[in-house]
Amino acid sequence: MSKHFETEAIRNQTERTQFSEHSTPLYLTSSFVFDDAEDMRASFAEEKERNLYSRFTNPNTTEFVDKIVQMEGAEAGYAFATGMSAIFSSFAALLNAGDHIVSCRSVFGSTHSMFTKYLPKWNIETSYFKVDEVDLIERLIQPNTKVLYIETPTNPGVDILDLELIGKICKKHNLIYIVDNCFATPYIQQPIKFGADLVIHSATKLIDGQGRVLGGVTVGRADLMREIYLFARNTGPAMSPFNAWVLSKSLETLSIRVEKHCENALKVAEFLEENENVEFVKYPFLKSHPQYEIAKKQMSLGGNIVAFEIKGGINAGRRFLDAIKMCSLSANLGDTRTIVTHPSSTTHGRLSAEDRLQVGITDGLVRISVGLENANDIIVDVKQALNNSK
Repeated sequence: MSKHFETEAIRNQTERTQFSEHSTPLYLTSSFVFDDAEDMRASFAEEKERNLYSRFTNPNTTEFVDKIVQMEGAEAGYAFATGMSAIFSSFAALLNAGDHIVSCRSVFGSTHSMFTKYLPKWNIETSYFKVDEVDLIERLIQPNTKVLYIETPTNPGVDILDLELIGKICKKHNLIYIVDNCFATPYIQQPIKFGADLVIHSATKLIDGQGRVLGGVTVGRADLMREIYLFARNTGPAMSPFNAWVLSKSLETLSIRVEKHCENALKVAEFLEENENVEFVKYPFLKSHPQYEIAKKQMSLGGNIVAFEIKGGINAGRRFLDAIKMCSLSANLGDTRTIVTHPSSTTHGRLSAEDRLQVGITDGLVRISVGLENANDIIVDVKQALNNSK
């Protein structure tokens, strides 16, 4: 019987033990025992599917991965200690020296550092296109190009890339298509439906949803995931059983949390659009968003991130942060608590103004990760901070 998203998130559980527990227990064990020598030999030869060592698999991490695999419509997956370990391990497992990556320039700062500082050590280069330069992608593809990578919505500018269009380009050129789906979550968007081969999440964000634990996950094609699994099995970036248990529980409430996040975010975005201290607002489900039609095509909701340009530039942005009273000042996102960040003076403050503009980060850009407080309370705090930022 086909079940709905919410039902699968709750009812997809590890098989009950002899104790008939209703809720999946924690399996805080580093290793697992075998019946005899033959059982041990066959298990390590992968002639049978079972847990060997928690760096490889664990009942808690398996349950969490199985849920994400089902939600994303994937074939297999692996859970990592953090979102960045998921991203790095996926690339490290699939690329060889001399390979080439094509990526949107608007990617998470640590991903950009990986592309420009670390992968070149192994002669792996990256060519960038901007969010409004999708028509440039095919000109960037080289004979040694192996992967095309994007995130949508982007961080922190909340731009939208056409998953289906880029998927067709990847299929035409036989590229591995990898999508960071962190901002949307599998409840809002499933990139595999549009041609993605792999989908990556920082589970630290909306999947956890309460700012408690770190985690990452990659899911997708079984043949690609096999290579990623073998790499991770040997290099050790595995998610802990405890974090997997927390995150699997979090998935049970993902749908209801995300719906409320998005409802609040739209109200905040609509308020900001009418505020005299704001130059512009970017939220995927505002009709004023440059990629509104694309967002509506591939997303069921607009997400919880709102970006806006505050009048007065970098100094006004700092004054805005100083004036915030209820909302949190943090570099995280996807929490129950609303979080406000001014990228130009904080997370991206070490970049030159030119480099920031390359990814759409203007001096007055503010990112709000809209939480689950009452929307009116969020708006009141943002409004008074805007009034005090002049």
